[in-house]
Amino acid sequence: MVKHKIILNILGKLLIGESLFLFLSLLVSLLYQESDSMAFVKSGLITFTVGGMSYMLSKGVGKDLGKREGYIIVSIVWVVFSIFGCLPYLFSGAIPSVTDAFFETMSGFTTTGSSILNNIEELPHGILFWRSLTQWMGGMGIIVMFLAILPTLGIGGRELFIAEVPGPAPDKLTPRIKETARNLWGLYILFTFAETILLFIGGMNFFDAINHSLTTMATGGYSTKQASAGFFTSPYLQYVIIFFMFVAGTNFTLAYAMVTGKATKVFRDEEFRFYALVVLLFTGIITLVLVVGDDFGLERAFRDSLFTVVSIITTTGYATADYLLWTPFLGMLVFVLFFVGGSAGSTGGGVKVVRILLLFKNSFYELKRLVHPNAVIPIRYNGHVVDQKTVTNILAFFVFYIIIFMISSILMSLWTPDIYSAFSAVATTLGNIGPGFGEVGPMENFFHLPALAKWFLSFLMLLGRLELFTVLILFSPSFWKH
Repeated sequence: MVKHKIILNILGKLLIGESLFLFLSLLVSLLYQESDSMAFVKSGLITFTVGGMSYMLSKGVGKDLGKREGYIIVSIVWVVFSIFGCLPYLFSGAIPSVTDAFFETMSGFTTTGSSILNNIEELPHGILFWRSLTQWMGGMGIIVMFLAILPTLGIGGRELFIAEVPGPAPDKLTPRIKETARNLWGLYILFTFAETILLFIGGMNFFDAINHSLTTMATGGYSTKQASAGFFTSPYLQYVIIFFMFVAGTNFTLAYAMVTGKATKVFRDEEFRFYALVVLLFTGIITLVLVVGDDFGLERAFRDSLFTVVSIITTTGYATADYLLWTPFLGMLVFVLFFVGGSAGSTGGGVKVVRILLLFKNSFYELKRLVHPNAVIPIRYNGHVVDQKTVTNILAFFVFYIIIFMISSILMSLWTPDIYSAFSAVATTLGNIGPGFGEVGPMENFFHLPALAKWFLSFLMLLGRLELFTVLILFSPSFWKH
């Protein structure tokens, strides 16, 4: 039986935590003396009150949290956080529509980066900061964040950690979940601070620097400029963003190893090598075609290619070039990257590099098994045999991903002017990428879509961010049996 009071208790604690971040955005609003301050006061008080009431009504319950409660809590939290997170947009009038405000907030927390805004530069600083903060909170995981930086809330750990952390097998840096969460978030904060300083040194004002650092490390892609990162034409700034996007798309366990002086572990890791190879290969091909076919200068072609490839594969979604203006061949290469994603244990979305790698290995090994039917040919990853349960899980994930993509694309064709836009709208939201093709391309947005399409895409964002199974399992009748 589902323990409802435990769910209510943890949800209340998390909402209290969200209210603290709303009040942090209030401080930014007050600093710039803007009219959106009352929107954050109202939003913070409402969120804190609802959270406090939920906690008081369930105070004193035990902490016996099972797998079932873990899946329910993680799924509910992301929806509830988006509901309360859209209040500042509504109260300030920045986004007066409930549908649009929820879409923008869900896109923020899931680090998708798809937007409905056409007037980003006109928004108050507090709203822009909250918009970036939603992505930063969601990047490493909402629950993992509170396990790490608000331990006084007393949220218990293992089942929630496993249900929320992306990748087929969440790595633990230490035996204790809370200590792992603290290490991950400490590294996350360190990288965010480092990027802010480097962007500020390069000529960005501090507000733009902190916002772009928050959304880069989250691989979210929200910008303070309508033209996205392309507004900043400085090669230095673009290369800094490229570097930190690449880092954010790397397994944070490896990043931790690098920072702690174990660099050899990074370069021995098969997923990292495959991830780097894909980036270099696609960048090289696109650069070559741009230089030879479109008469680009070498450095500009390389920078635009590298930026686009890293932005898409890490699912950040920043844009410095309109890849829709490139040849159809290059457009297809970019579209292929929609189905790769970042590394397991990174803030990136998508299928994940390790799954693609193990799918390739399993396919090639299957050919060997056909030739040698009596041979035992196990799949190895980083020198260890991959158990059949993991392989089965990856195959099931991939099948579900493709089926959901196909069915969703058919449904989206009801609301888009062409199948091109329908396919890419689904691919970019399910993969938590941001920009797509056609009517939802890098220089366009999702504002023109009907309300029903936005609600549907919001669900796909959640589905993609929680890696399908955490949400889909709630629709299984066996999950609710005693």
